[in-house]
Amino acid sequence: MTHWMTDSTPPDDQSDLAVKPRSRTQRPPMYKVLLLNDDFTPMEFVVHVLERLFHMTHAQAIEIMLTVHRKGVAVVGVFSHEVAETKVAQVMELARRQQHPLQCTMEKE
Repeated sequence: MTHWMTDSTPPDDQSDLAVKPRSRTQRPPMYKVLLLNDDFTPMEFVVHVLERLFHMTHAQAIEIMLTVHRKGVAVVGVFSHEVAETKVAQVMELARRQQHPLQCTMEKE
């Protein structure tokens, strides 16, 4: 790969060399993925979802599942918009295929 700086002739378009003032790069907004409690989805299935889709240990998955059960909702992870959207879709698809009414949503952090 040749860099123009190693060439003996400067580039024709000098506008590429204009220095732009540095602005602080903004961190993209993050999104919380939430599991919602229902009275029908088996606890074992929720644990399975947390282990499989959120890569939690069995102990972590049980703890989150119990939080969902007791409080009605729990944050299962915080991700970029695209990743959060994908995780929600994966949970909903897995629940639908197993005919469970488990609900998963996302909200801006």
